[in-house]
Amino acid sequence: MKRTLPTYCYAKGKRGYIYFIRRGCKPIRMHERPGTAEFAAEYALAMKGRSQTTPGRTFAGLIKHYKASHRFAKLAPRSKQDYDKVLEFITDRIGDINPVKVQRRHVIAWQSENAQTQRFANYLVQIIRILMERAIDLGWRTDNPAKGVSLLKPEKAAPKAWPHDLVKAYRAAASGPALLIFELCLGTGQRIGDVLRMRWDHLEAGGINVRQGKTGNALWVPLTAPLRAALDATPKGGLTILTNGQGKPLPYKTAQGVVMRVRKSIGADAYSIHGLRHTAASELATLGFSDEDITALTGHSSASMVAHYTESTRQRSRAERIGIARNGTGPEQKR
Repeated sequence: MKRTLPTYCYAKGKRGYIYFIRRGCKPIRMHERPGTAEFAAEYALAMKGRSQTTPGRTFAGLIKHYKASHRFAKLAPRSKQDYDKVLEFITDRIGDINPVKVQRRHVIAWQSENAQTQRFANYLVQIIRILMERAIDLGWRTDNPAKGVSLLKPEKAAPKAWPHDLVKAYRAAASGPALLIFELCLGTGQRIGDVLRMRWDHLEAGGINVRQGKTGNALWVPLTAPLRAALDATPKGGLTILTNGQGKPLPYKTAQGVVMRVRKSIGADAYSIHGLRHTAASELATLGFSDEDITALTGHSSASMVAHYTESTRQRSRAERIGIARNGTGPEQKR
């Protein structure tokens, strides 16, 4: 069998750690990967009878090992700069801690301590994860306590359903594509991505056939009177219902732009295009349809999701009925 390691180098144990073993000299554990420039430098020292100076088992020492490795060397210059910022922070805050003793709970605690800057907190976990991989390479530990630690996710506010007065104001202020986009989203209760893919030949028997991009669901959705009027006023300039000046499908950015201009003009900045999907569900809830009925039209993945978006609408409808009854105008008082 052809020998692949340099003279005096041997792989030992189940993990195949490489040792420089020469008669009359103490065995030297090699830390770098064969075939790399770092290994060549380490081998040259071993041939002279010296081992490479090994930093102590601290995070500061681990960082020195990592920055001397091929993993760090192959990073792009910009990535090295970004890594250095976090590595300096680690050296300053926990540089004297032994990484061998670190547990998953410690990594989570460090992440939580920096959670006010979410991006940095997540980056910290990612860099610690990389450092722990280096610790495994060095034989310091056999597991990575940072592996599997969930990254922090930004809290996204659920899109709000449009109030009736803003729906009315938008219709009064919009025209052309801005109005058509609005009526397609509100009238069908579909996501803007699916609306932009709707074609004229998808129209059928007073409704429109929809294939949802996110779920793959195939739906038939009846047209509302405002949507039918908007479609009748739109010339067929291309295959898709929404097109640009050249008859090609309207890009999302363009659609968002024309709608945003109207939103700003009526003070509806806080209400998004996606919020129209929830507005449609809320309108159906007000009309008395069940969550299962609404799901059949909007294509939500579950009735429970619809219930989440229509809960406040139903509460208000019930409360209004109670108010009517308590004020003496309900059926109970007319008997």
